[in-house]
Amino acid sequence: MIKLILLILLCPILVFGQRSTATKLADYMQAQATINQFSGAVLVSKDGVPLLKKAYGLADYEWHVSNTVDTKFQLASVTKQFTAAAILQLVDRGQLSLADKLSKFFPDYPDADRVSIHMLLSHTSGLAMGFKEIILSTISSDSAYTAIKQIPYVFSPGTSTTYSNIGYYLLAKIIEKVSGEQYAAFLKKNIFDKAGMKHTGVSNTDSIVSQKAKVYRHSEYGFVHNPYINWQINVGHDGIYSTVEDLALWDNALYGTTVLSAEMKKKMFTPHNSENWGYGFIINPFYNHGHQLIAHDGGFFGTISSLNRFTDDKLFVTVLSNNESPSHIIAYGLAAIALGKDVELPYRHHRVQVDTTLYKNYVGQYDAIQILSMAGKLYFGDMERELIPESSTKFFRSDDNDRTIEFVLNKVGVCDALILSKGGVREMHKKQYDPMSF
Repeated sequence: MIKLILLILLCPILVFGQRSTATKLADYMQAQATINQFSGAVLVSKDGVPLLKKAYGLADYEWHVSNTVDTKFQLASVTKQFTAAAILQLVDRGQLSLADKLSKFFPDYPDADRVSIHMLLSHTSGLAMGFKEIILSTISSDSAYTAIKQIPYVFSPGTSTTYSNIGYYLLAKIIEKVSGEQYAAFLKKNIFDKAGMKHTGVSNTDSIVSQKAKVYRHSEYGFVHNPYINWQINVGHDGIYSTVEDLALWDNALYGTTVLSAEMKKKMFTPHNSENWGYGFIINPFYNHGHQLIAHDGGFFGTISSLNRFTDDKLFVTVLSNNESPSHIIAYGLAAIALGKDVELPYRHHRVQVDTTLYKNYVGQYDAIQILSMAGKLYFGDMERELIPESSTKFFRSDDNDRTIEFVLNKVGVCDALILSKGGVREMHKKQYDPMSF
């Protein structure tokens, strides 16, 4: 009885807290749309209950068609987790092994007898990052494979880690060889249908997909159309389109065993190297806010996507954009709000005139951040990213005004720290001093 009374008394507090978080999330995204022209869709849920589910901007700039929560967006590298899941299903069925060598499926590929399925999944194969020029061409799939296998390895297989699109392109081809089905058909039957993802599929160069957003990128003339992308080739590492609601269904499926067995999920969510790559996901990356996070971002010619699973908190955050909006940074801000952190809303930045002799006080190393000065200007990391003053102590980056630097002065006016803000999330970094200078 006492527990029931306490629950009744606490319910309004819990509801108020949730409503407050939902309001903060909505305000943040409205500012991202108004100030930073975010175009896309967002879903943030806690314990399966949406706190924010909304679309912004346009799916078609020519016809001024608005994005909706049902709009389908390209996922870019968020595709990799579905490729990894398909491979793990085949492993679970005994149709292939993580120890199998690439030579078993592609004996003509250079050094294929030294590369395992595990290496392809965990980015330890030594295969290069990508093959953008080939993806933008109109050559056939066979000709593309011939060109790709001529791209040299970055390191000897299994000796280091580097992110590789080629590895996941090959995994998609392995799925087809082992299953006897087309990649798109296998994923639909074994993943999308099982998870209830009715609005998700694999792009091709011919099919008309209803409610799919066009994709736009920045140029010196404003937004322009994407270049032609050969979807016969841009597959495995990229190629899937989906909606924010379907991705929430995928997140929910990964808590159960409908799509992957407990054993295969453990393999997927285990870090396999120093860069914390699991299979198709990164595990507890540096942007995890101190919470257990399984995540992956994606980006390719106008498409930027982000999928984040805070599994201990049962918090899900996904942001999909069709105009190069920085979904990964926006997701970082949304997650911080949902986890109870204070986050600064986007605002318009304006350059002011300041005394540039102050800059010598700011120059130095702040943890991994280096601040430089030359010819009366201040720079972040290198001479390509100028810091523009909006006050005598606060600056915004010329390449990304949603990232700011605020220098912290001590009681005697000496700068001994800075506050870096990414997507409105503030991080303190102490200035590093050479002990020999004292």
